[in-house]
Amino acid sequence: MDLLVLDTIHGGTLLGDELRLRGHRVETVDVYRGHGPWPDPDAFDHVVAPVHLDPDHPLLVGTENRLLTHHEVVGLCLADHRPRCLVEVTGARGKTTTACALATVLEGPGVLHTSAGTWVYPERRRLWRASITPASVLPAARAAAQIGGWCVAEESLGVTGAGDLTVLTSMDDYACAAGKRSALAAKLAGCRRAPRLLVPGGTSRLPDHLDVRAADHLARVAGTSCETSAGVVTTPLFAHAAYRNALQLAAAAAVLLGGSPSRLAAMEPAPGRLWVGTAAGRVLVDDANSGTTRATAVEAAALARSLDPGRELTLVVGEEFRAVCEGFSPEDVTAAIEEVGPATSVLVGSPDFRGDVLLRLGAGTWRGRLEEAQTLAEGRNKALADGGDGPVVLAVKTWR
Repeated sequence: MDLLVLDTIHGGTLLGDELRLRGHRVETVDVYRGHGPWPDPDAFDHVVAPVHLDPDHPLLVGTENRLLTHHEVVGLCLADHRPRCLVEVTGARGKTTTACALATVLEGPGVLHTSAGTWVYPERRRLWRASITPASVLPAARAAAQIGGWCVAEESLGVTGAGDLTVLTSMDDYACAAGKRSALAAKLAGCRRAPRLLVPGGTSRLPDHLDVRAADHLARVAGTSCETSAGVVTTPLFAHAAYRNALQLAAAAAVLLGGSPSRLAAMEPAPGRLWVGTAAGRVLVDDANSGTTRATAVEAAALARSLDPGRELTLVVGEEFRAVCEGFSPEDVTAAIEEVGPATSVLVGSPDFRGDVLLRLGAGTWRGRLEEAQTLAEGRNKALADGGDGPVVLAVKTWR
């Protein structure tokens, strides 16, 4: 077939190469940095596009009946190198933590693919670091198949549906595709292709799916313990909001897949996933990662104040990169500062991003001390050198 694959930045190049290996004639296009002239989409049997692309892009107009998503096509490509067990993880937040927890409960060899990197288990040897676009699942799944193991793959804005189980970490929604589509709807479309779906505990209305389960039906959390039909597991991480949902989902998935929930007791906090430590004699709560949001920033600040009560808090907040999806908007950064109410806030981001937040803060009620930085590292250094002795919270959206 003649295939037009869009968006070389977000997996289109890799996907095009995979399709050529299968005998298709493929043209790839960089829809973000390219300026035309565009190829004629009518000259192709199918147009393959990411779900985050503006539906009004010139290369998509009139292609509705021939349009396939990156997720769908990757699912087809996975058919010829399936690992022993494939678990796909998607959601607005908590994807990386959930994927790491899943890799902890699964036994035997396997490959874990996340935004933080791709590793071989059980030795946890790093293979590479790649984005969590759907195309990145292909080399991870192939590596897992070669060792006869499982693959846990974190994906953005949905799943391929080719896995044995899909885990949806959050029912939160936001606008994507130039603000014209619901991100949750895009994820649920992929989830419906999966044979089994696991959603967070407390989901009031389960998604439309033939085999969907809520995590709290399989794993019941109380304090620092979680009870399942496969036994009880205890870890202090269940007491932290940033880990509770991820660990409950992993315990429930272990029940469904025949893994061992008890292995969660050995899981340790990961840097950037609500890691707690000290720096320059001050409590440091690190929640700077690809899933940082207003809600996680507020949770991290609450934890920091509980660990070091009565002292003035410094909040390092913003974004170190501009994401196509799941961004940390100026509105949400402003809301986080207002809600946390830090004595000092170090605002991280591009000059335009910082300027937008500053305008919003000027119209708000927060009147603390404000500093600015371009990067997370610069923001962290400024926070630790601000002359205070209270806790520091890192809540910057970044790839780690």
